[in-house]
Amino acid sequence: MDDKWATLRIQTVNTEQQILKSPSFNGLIQREEGSMEKELGELRRSRPKSPLGGDFSLSDCFYFYRRGVEDIVEDEVTQRFSSEELVWWNLLTRTNYDFHYISLKLTMVWVLGVFVRYCILAPLRIMLASIGLTWLVIGTTIVGFLPEWRLKSWLSEWVHVMCYRICARGLSATIHYHNKENRPRKGGICVANHTSPIDVVILCNDGCYAMVGQSHGGLMGVLQRAMAKACPHIWFERADMKDRHLVAKRLRDHVNDKTKLPILIFPEGTCINNTSVMMFKKGSFEIGATIYPVAIKYDPQFGDAFWNSAKYNMVSYLLRMMTSWAIVCDVWYLPAMHQQEGEDAVQFANRVKSAIAHQGGLLDLCWDGGLKRAKVKDTFKEQQQKMYSNMLVRGEEESSHNSDKLPPP
Repeated sequence: MDDKWATLRIQTVNTEQQILKSPSFNGLIQREEGSMEKELGELRRSRPKSPLGGDFSLSDCFYFYRRGVEDIVEDEVTQRFSSEELVWWNLLTRTNYDFHYISLKLTMVWVLGVFVRYCILAPLRIMLASIGLTWLVIGTTIVGFLPEWRLKSWLSEWVHVMCYRICARGLSATIHYHNKENRPRKGGICVANHTSPIDVVILCNDGCYAMVGQSHGGLMGVLQRAMAKACPHIWFERADMKDRHLVAKRLRDHVNDKTKLPILIFPEGTCINNTSVMMFKKGSFEIGATIYPVAIKYDPQFGDAFWNSAKYNMVSYLLRMMTSWAIVCDVWYLPAMHQQEGEDAVQFANRVKSAIAHQGGLLDLCWDGGLKRAKVKDTFKEQQQKMYSNMLVRGEEESSHNSDKLPPP
């Protein structure tokens, strides 16, 4: 292919390509694992030892300068909120600056691709997505008028799955489901890593779920109200979302009813670029329900499914999706997991997160995805300050103790 031929011209050796493919590559800085006290001790070796071994030394500043620069250069958090780096250019977005101005031949292929994607594929996809959303509103509204019988539940699931499958065709989605025997069941909670709003469409193509989220206005609000008439989705007002006890109670009441659909939750709370799984919020792991983990991995070769909400609004993002070549992804259903004896909600959430990351070939990170919009909490800074002050105090006490043992002059 022309794109691979052009890429090979700018890649130096095959080993460099393998490095680029690895999502865990941090090749700029060689870090040495060690405690703060050990590293500061090495910096102080060149300084004459003071009678008070725990006093402040100006050389200590170099440790904090170095660690700060290292964290800036190899920031493993903020880079998760930008598009995944590609090894091969897919004739869409150039995520690698080496892929600019490769050749005139490849430029002509790209221009032809733009015509096909925007003039042929996009209109068809927009039409299919519009049909799917319109049928979803009309179908769920009609089903909502039926009495609370088993037939209503069956029709609601049928309408939801049918409309979501039409919307998936509007994205040219190709989905490979694995281990279907582990699919989430009623009375449980399905948790998955979060890359895009279309994660819902991907999962609902293979089954129906009860959604949990904040109430919206506009077109999204129309969809939410129509869906809630036919299915027990859980929508919260903005003020209610801050009341953890109210949220937990509604979730607990839902999962205790074994006739209701499994709840679909994305515990990360924000979209990550599908290279990693970040910290899971513990709320959905506190209610004692059966957890059904699901790992979702998109193939960036055909289209970037990541939604960078800081850069694109919803309309722009959907347009990018509908002008991609396709949305190709794998979905793995993992065995159900339960909270173990002596395990708190945070430990349970981390265990589920690790299982999802391992299955999807993603990095398992402990950082909060909320750092996408918020600053680092002051408690993290205070923790480092406390470690340093404790080290100084401990060193001063040891020096004082040693000086007491010295014989008098």
